[in-house]
Amino acid sequence: MDRRDFLASLAAAGLASLTGCDAPASTPLPPGELLGSALETGHRLRQSNLPPATETRQVPVLIVGAGIGGLSAGWKLAKAGFKDFLMVELEAGPGGNSRSGHNEVSAYPLAAHYLPLPTLEATAVRELLAELGVLHGDARATHPVYDERYLCAMPQERLYRNGWWQEGVLPQNGVSAAEREQYRRFYVLMDDFKRRRDGKNRAFALPMELSSRAPDLLALDRLSMRDWLLAQGLDSPHLHWYVDYACRDDYGTGSAEVSAWAGIHYFACRDGEAQDAASDTVLTTPGGNGWLVDGLAQGIRSRAGDRLLTGALAFRVAEVEGQMHVDLWLPAEQRTLRLIAGQLIWAAPLFLVPHVFVGNDSLKAAARSYSHAPWLVANLTLSRFPEERAGSAMAWDNVLYDSPGLGYVVATHQQMRMRPGATVFTYYRALTGMTPQQGRAALQDTPREVWAEQILAELERPHPDIRQVTTRLDIFRNAHAMARPLPGLIWGNARRLFAADGARLRFAHADVSGFSLFEEAQYRGVLAAERTLRRMGMNFVTSLS
Repeated sequence: MDRRDFLASLAAAGLASLTGCDAPASTPLPPGELLGSALETGHRLRQSNLPPATETRQVPVLIVGAGIGGLSAGWKLAKAGFKDFLMVELEAGPGGNSRSGHNEVSAYPLAAHYLPLPTLEATAVRELLAELGVLHGDARATHPVYDERYLCAMPQERLYRNGWWQEGVLPQNGVSAAEREQYRRFYVLMDDFKRRRDGKNRAFALPMELSSRAPDLLALDRLSMRDWLLAQGLDSPHLHWYVDYACRDDYGTGSAEVSAWAGIHYFACRDGEAQDAASDTVLTTPGGNGWLVDGLAQGIRSRAGDRLLTGALAFRVAEVEGQMHVDLWLPAEQRTLRLIAGQLIWAAPLFLVPHVFVGNDSLKAAARSYSHAPWLVANLTLSRFPEERAGSAMAWDNVLYDSPGLGYVVATHQQMRMRPGATVFTYYRALTGMTPQQGRAALQDTPREVWAEQILAELERPHPDIRQVTTRLDIFRNAHAMARPLPGLIWGNARRLFAADGARLRFAHADVSGFSLFEEAQYRGVLAAERTLRRMGMNFVTSLS
């Protein structure tokens, strides 16, 4: 199927619902916007007609990208007492995949919406949480105390299946004894991986760089998660749905394509605990992970002042006579600014490298070996909570079985009020079942009305009156949301090339880990900052041990 036929079929699916007899003519689609990640400006990279620089500035350290990786690099530099750096960001504000929005009802996420209790290895995450007052007492304690306002209120998650809501996401009702035995075997395997250690390293650590390099574990990166399950004799359809959902949720890619190492890492890496919460509790706010963005940004401002230039497209990077020359297109001013840096931290996604870097053929080839997943997020503002099907009560995370979407989270869940008058549902969909290129084409060319109709039709299954109570529906598109950990990426040479420390250049994006988690992005940013400080001969206390 070519691009034209694919897009036509996608639109037809949505428009059929628009005109079908099941769609009440008296309920028009709610208003809203079709938003994206600076799509028009970003696409200027495909052109070669950007003008030469009209101004040149010097800066000792330049950070390109102000997502979690870039912010974490700036946070660590500022904590070490180094202030002479600049962060540049294409978007209107920082945050990357942890950005949030807000309206008169609530703040809401635009992407990442929670942080699991940090592992013992995630020392920089614990340090940040302590600085923000969310983790109390000893940041390195095995069972620290967390601010209860950030601990996800119960119930945390539920699943809609066969007309019924059940607690938890692993299917339970109507599952045979044989399949339940496979559930048990699967969790025994995951527990074994979680407990396994190789010397001082866990088999599957978070950050992933601290994981064991045992050959039998690295070999798991050479096959898919689905094939690994089948090789263990695990063929339960419900178990496969559950694992596939987990892979789509964390990696934007199904279990038939995700490497077995990455798939097992999802289940085996998290061992964080707390005095005041169960180990599977997550930290969240109405704005998802926006509070972490704000905390990192404030940590920089309080120590180093304003170090952020937004609305700046880095379109050319070249090393010239031992300095890094970075050309920025400033669309608001319609001009090019050249920054000359002694040290460059590239904290933007790696798919940009072939379009931006001059020379560096090995880096360009490595970047081209990556594949990035397209995502869609919708925020539905509701005048009241919708009608419910029977079963488990409304949870924070609400998943629909055998659905193209990943479900929705309730932005007002942390308010601890019984069914407030208005709320925001944040709906997530990884565009699987198509190639990433087809997904990006769909994001670019599909009207908001088609997406809105598809989402409302999907949510009508558990909530029959969702159309009547939805007052606004905004769509946020992310064409390259996250690296896809396909077989061979995690422990392949391409990814390792970006993890190396260069003399003047280092990379600080979650892509360097091969998948997009807050812990990975923060680790890469802090590591890049510490390597930069060492290159400049500065003393500091490490955050990574």
